[in-house]
Amino acid sequence: MKGVCGLLLWLMPMLALAGQDGASPADAPVVRCEADGSARQHCAMDVTRGVQLVRQLSTHSCIRETSWGVDERGVWVSRGCRAEFAAEAPAAAQRRVRRMVRCESKGGRTITCPVLLRGAPVRLIRQQSLLPCREGRTWGYGRNEIWVSRGCEGQFEVAAEDGSGFVDIPRQVTCESKSEMRRECGVSVERRVTLVKQLSNAACEEGRSWGWDRAGIWVDKGCRGEFSAD
Repeated sequence: MKGVCGLLLWLMPMLALAGQDGASPADAPVVRCEADGSARQHCAMDVTRGVQLVRQLSTHSCIRETSWGVDERGVWVSRGCRAEFAAEAPAAAQRRVRRMVRCESKGGRTITCPVLLRGAPVRLIRQQSLLPCREGRTWGYGRNEIWVSRGCEGQFEVAAEDGSGFVDIPRQVTCESKSEMRRECGVSVERRVTLVKQLSNAACEEGRSWGWDRAGIWVDKGCRGEFSAD
């Protein structure tokens, strides 16, 4: 079953560092622009350096030049797109941005989320469902789509089309064993996982009450913690 949830977003949080003048994209004012129904809504903002979609707020697709765009006066949205936008930072202040897609399987059905991959690999950044997301079992990707099934809901990163790979920044994951039951928290792991902060009274001991493999992190015996996946 095809879904419209494969929304390609260009996200900036934690991925742009300050330039020589100390400015960063996070310093730029954020403009919220919301379309009610199919009508086009215009929002004034500085567009001289270009515009980035920072955060999508709607369930409707926000796709550049289809449901949002830029003109000389600001940004416009239509077709139910609601999102936050910010001016791009000067080139000296930028690092690569992470290309993200959200894809969700509701009711256990298999959902395909279309996205232009052009041969680029995909990895799971964050599992958002209680049911596990494991590559090859409950999620995967094909030529121009990501698919999820069996209740997997996640955020996925698409590697850069220029062959430079994924954004090499560790990802923070909270994984919690409730009622002392085992839980799997999906996240693609290239090198290692480390426990950053224990949130539970129950001890989090690697190999006993938590661990990891290439498909994610598991916790058990009441361990609740914040982890860094690298």
